[in-house]
Amino acid sequence: MIDDQGEQLGIMVPFDALKIARDNPDRDVVFFAVGFETTAPSTALTLLQAKAKAVTNFTVFSNHVTIVPPLKAILESPDLRLNGFLGPGHVSTVVGQRPYRFVPAEHGLPLVTAGFEPLDILQAISMLLTQIREGRCEVENQYSRVVREDGNPRALAVLADVFELRPHFEWRGLGFISQSGLKLRPEFAAFDAELRYEIPGVRVADPKACQCGEVLKGVIKPWECKVFGTACTPETPIGTCMVSSEGACAAYYNFGRMHREAAVTLGRRSKQTA
Repeated sequence: MIDDQGEQLGIMVPFDALKIARDNPDRDVVFFAVGFETTAPSTALTLLQAKAKAVTNFTVFSNHVTIVPPLKAILESPDLRLNGFLGPGHVSTVVGQRPYRFVPAEHGLPLVTAGFEPLDILQAISMLLTQIREGRCEVENQYSRVVREDGNPRALAVLADVFELRPHFEWRGLGFISQSGLKLRPEFAAFDAELRYEIPGVRVADPKACQCGEVLKGVIKPWECKVFGTACTPETPIGTCMVSSEGACAAYYNFGRMHREAAVTLGRRSKQTA
């Protein structure tokens, strides 16, 4: 988040940003809102509070996105090489299981919503492989202790009250995807940073060497990317799959062969300097 003087205020939740705005009425505060349906409800609730309290120096630059359109874009890729999906646990706590029904119905692929503990992921993978072995294509819920079929109705309601879908939104590695981003409804125009400020429509093209799109579609494994582990590492990321700690490339690098080789190299260097 930044203020009107370009000062970086750090990473925080939207309620923190609203508090800063209320505590500093002489300064404009813009909250840079990112994330899927997991984080969007907290932004929506903050905007409702800002509107109720008539806070005039607080705006939101919404870059929230939705889970189903990019999933459809991946599934509709002619070079798709995936056999199934682990559904995102945190997003699913809000949207539920129902939105994923099109995956087996229209594309004949199984999906298992998974939690984030090691045993959650192992069980979800086991459930997915069982479906594939038995020739089934269903939406199953491993994360049943948190995720419900219809998600969180109150969170979905507040999202509908505050946001509407953008016609298009550009994704790194996937390009423009229709109806995949969220913008503020006209009722919240006073809190929309895109309307209050002149925000240039700058496009940042993916580096030509980056193959994140192919990784996302299963066309190649992360280590098959030409820059994986050399020019592109978690310390010097090039593409989205390495930028995010949850990205496939970052996971392969941190917990796979590259991590082991880096540890061995570091150990050798330590012995040499000892």
